[in-house]
Amino acid sequence: MRLRNTEAAWGWPARAFHWATAAVILFLLGLGIWMTDFVTDIYEQFGLIQLHKSWGFVAFALAASRLAWRLTHAAPPPVPGTPRWQVLAAEAAHWALYALMLIMPLSGWLMASASSLQESYGIKNEVFGLFALPDPFVPGDRAIEGIFHQIHELSAWALIALVVVHAGAALKHHFVDRDATLRRMTSGR
Repeated sequence: MRLRNTEAAWGWPARAFHWATAAVILFLLGLGIWMTDFVTDIYEQFGLIQLHKSWGFVAFALAASRLAWRLTHAAPPPVPGTPRWQVLAAEAAHWALYALMLIMPLSGWLMASASSLQESYGIKNEVFGLFALPDPFVPGDRAIEGIFHQIHELSAWALIALVVVHAGAALKHHFVDRDATLRRMTSGR
């Protein structure tokens, strides 16, 4: 198992960050849609929101760690023969994904922090009941909450769209182009 990225593949830390982040983000996107669009019981929704906040913290920690790893370890070059426009599109999409992976949890935390429910009901932004995140908006502010709610929701839809394009491009490389793009992020070969 290679620690560092090589000319031919991503190292195991980059692959582990990629798949762990993907799993947590897909879970959070599904949970976010489920709890806001399908759950009508306020008590059930409250529990799901608390779970969503906790896993949102995990997503932020993973994304920040992944970005730090990426900035300190050069990516493998594109698979030989990849058209220049695809290389540029992939690079832009990856940086957009990194941005959204940070914007999503930050906007969620700021939205929850600005909620007036924080003070009214003594609800803290806790991570799995282990510790509370800082609260920059005391008292809460509905206008600020609304702004961050909009950022959070729009970013979620943008992230969904980019994930679909990203996965589609990986599958296209694997099944149509029959190149090593997807294998470099799965098996490292």
